[in-house]
Amino acid sequence: MTTLRNRWSALLLTLALLFSLTAPAMAAEANEAAAAPKTLEETAAAAAEAVMAYGTASVQYALWDNGEIVLTGSAGVYSKTENRLLTEDILYNIGSVSKVYTTTAVLQLAEKRKLSLDEPVVKYLPDFKMADPRYKDITVRMLLNHSSGLMGSSFENAMLFGGEGASAADQLLEHLSTQRLKADPGAYSVYCNDGFTLAELVVEAVSGKDFMDYLRENILKPLDLSNTYASYDEFDTSRMAKTYSGEDTRPLPADRLNAVGAGGLCATASDMAAFGGALTGTKLLKQSSLDAMAEQEYAKGVWPESSAPDALAFGLGWDNVEWYPFAQSGVKALVKGGDTLRYHAGLVILPDHQLAAAVLSSGGASTYDEMAANQILLAALKEKGVEIDETLPLPAESAPAPMPQELTALSGCYSATSAQYQVEVTAEGMMNMSFLTAKEASEPTSFTYRADGTFRDETGAVVIKLETASNGETYLYQQTAAMLPDLGGLTVSSYAAVKLPENPVSEDVQAIWEKYAATDFLPVSEQYNSQVYLSLSEAVKTASAPGIIPGYIGSLRIVDKTHAQYQLQIPGVAGRDGNDMTIWEEDGIMWAEAGCGGLYMEAQKLPILSAGNGPTRITIQSSGYARWCRTWSSSGKTMAIEVPENAGFWVYDKDLQLVASSVLWGDTTVTLPEDGYVAFMGEPGAQFRLQF
Repeated sequence: MTTLRNRWSALLLTLALLFSLTAPAMAAEANEAAAAPKTLEETAAAAAEAVMAYGTASVQYALWDNGEIVLTGSAGVYSKTENRLLTEDILYNIGSVSKVYTTTAVLQLAEKRKLSLDEPVVKYLPDFKMADPRYKDITVRMLLNHSSGLMGSSFENAMLFGGEGASAADQLLEHLSTQRLKADPGAYSVYCNDGFTLAELVVEAVSGKDFMDYLRENILKPLDLSNTYASYDEFDTSRMAKTYSGEDTRPLPADRLNAVGAGGLCATASDMAAFGGALTGTKLLKQSSLDAMAEQEYAKGVWPESSAPDALAFGLGWDNVEWYPFAQSGVKALVKGGDTLRYHAGLVILPDHQLAAAVLSSGGASTYDEMAANQILLAALKEKGVEIDETLPLPAESAPAPMPQELTALSGCYSATSAQYQVEVTAEGMMNMSFLTAKEASEPTSFTYRADGTFRDETGAVVIKLETASNGETYLYQQTAAMLPDLGGLTVSSYAAVKLPENPVSEDVQAIWEKYAATDFLPVSEQYNSQVYLSLSEAVKTASAPGIIPGYIGSLRIVDKTHAQYQLQIPGVAGRDGNDMTIWEEDGIMWAEAGCGGLYMEAQKLPILSAGNGPTRITIQSSGYARWCRTWSSSGKTMAIEVPENAGFWVYDKDLQLVASSVLWGDTTVTLPEDGYVAFMGEPGAQFRLQF
């Protein structure tokens, strides 16, 4: 049997892909910006083409100026195989930009005195309960500024390829009832999807209307936004821009994200820009509510005092209320990015100048869409005679200096949700930082101590600081900036990881968890059309095993032989989407369950798919869990499958790379790969008929 590479990390990374509607790693080196085109139209077109360089199939953009859409455009293709124009009525999932619509709905209800932002959520949702008494202290405001303390994202069966599926909101209260909080409510802001799904439920409870009905009546219709839908609405899904997996030219089925309040709306760039434009005035909200959305909510909790401009400085609903480069010229700019697994979005508004720019893409990342929106707005301001200082806020120069010896005590292991580091501070004033995996540490990167109390790499452009915050936690703080051609400047300034306290466990408990870390796990509780099954294949290509630190498994603190808990306290984004983990053995098979929802089984103990002379039947068990098989004895044979209604199958090779899928490509026959995997999913009792 060929050992699957890093399957434990594939389990964790699948969760990360499912929940993390965020941008990828930032550019590592500064690049000289290309000379800016002279006209608004040229700037927008160049920015869209620049976005195309980041794995993007298509880009659509729009500019709203003082009450009307004045510019639209696109780049790329609607489809890699169909001869159809990429027109301005093509739809994209806008991902987490949906959170601004949810925030607007909540504030409308607050203006009508139907709710108060600072009242507990339980006042409006009496059925909301958690396995942690602190949940009673969560206020409505904390849902909107990401400071609720919720683990992050209960998105089981929420991200689908077409078909039917229950709303994430319908399942959220049940999911939360068994969860605990990862932080005190209000302690700090860390990106959290579940907060906005709860806010969706609050809107329904207070208004007495279905969430989408409320949005249509109070936001979409008043603004004449006829091209904005929930992804599960009935509309012509052929209008959705096509999405793809890697270099495959076969389009994927329509995106369906059932967490509407957190990230499930789809729209055209014109509709999204017009919505953003409405928030530069008082058509939807009073000025007092607009001002409240733009407040520095992120600074109310733990936050680095020395923080430079960053992608995250939360308001209410907004990702950033001090957006570079506008803020350094005294121009208020508000931004929200959105990422599903396939679509990406960026919305930037300038309230004082009555401007809003929206950029949507199939593939890529919201970071690049936001930067493209910046370029459109900068050009629009320039045409109005307004100049913005685009100078990168690079760290001030600082010379090497003797290091206080007490900093050597800050050596140790540091962790974010998805990465672990070994940090060594030497008496000679060097900081050596290594990335940890289950097997080894990477070659260390060295930083030299400087007079301003930071450590810097040899270029001086990457700044690291070990900072103890007001909560007593010691953080690895990072700061850098870069220029991307035709997209402008990108700044990064955030807590990247937190120092892990020692967690002594017995040798036998540590050995059990290290055994689990080396075990291959596969998802069984996701329904047949879940995007997790494709993400599983894509995750394996980039997965690296989580760091093994004594007393920890990745970012989780080992509690006992079967339980590990997420306890990282990191504001911003590095501490998002935590999960407690429970692992046990039953009938000789290892199982893993994530606290946010999701059940996984050991891959090594899968039954072998039998290829008999006659037809074989596979029946979905009463639990509804996926049935996984290995192809060992049937490798190389051609299998024909009769697929029942509301069901599907997925076939992978030995390295979990996807070979066939009835869900994605309508496959009904497949030549089975050597030592591969086949997964059958459907409703309990659904029966597949196989012929070899």
